Amino acid sequence: MLSRLENGRLVPTLPTLTRIAMVFGVGLDYFFSDPRKRHVVAVVRRDERKLFPADPKSAQVPWHFESLDFPVNERKLSGYLARFHPLPAKQAVPHYHQGVELLYLIEGELEMKIGVEMFQLCSGDSIYFDSMQKHTYRSLVKTPCTAIVVTTGSPR
Repeated sequence: MLSRLENGRLVPTLPTLTRIAMVFGVGLDYFFSDPRKRHVVAVVRRDERKLFPADPKSAQVPWHFESLDFPVNERKLSGYLARFHPLPAKQAVPHYHQGVELLYLIEGELEMKIGVEMFQLCSGDSIYFDSMQKHTYRSLVKTPCTAIVVTTGSPR
């Protein structure tokens, strides 16, 4: 499909452009703006943030990420406000992605499994790890945990 797009044999739909933008870590405006006018400063207001569930098809979503830098073109990292929901340990589905991840827990108690190791974090704790290692998150309290998550590479 990318080849057909590049060669002008296919006109992309907006959902297709959105998926491509997410894969490459750029905003939709990347496809419509003059590259000479692109800038590295972007303010994202609270009501403008994009909310992404871990799995939009799942009945019980283990976490939600709000993109803190969605409109930034050619990002070197991605920042998220994350809410990790309580769920049984066996329902925590491992995932991995390129790059590294830094998580700072703002509130709650969070259990993380990274590879075969388990970690418990409390408010104010942080963790840095190679996100190619399969990892899971789950709140250990009855309410969602809130964290700031910064990743490099392509999320998910």
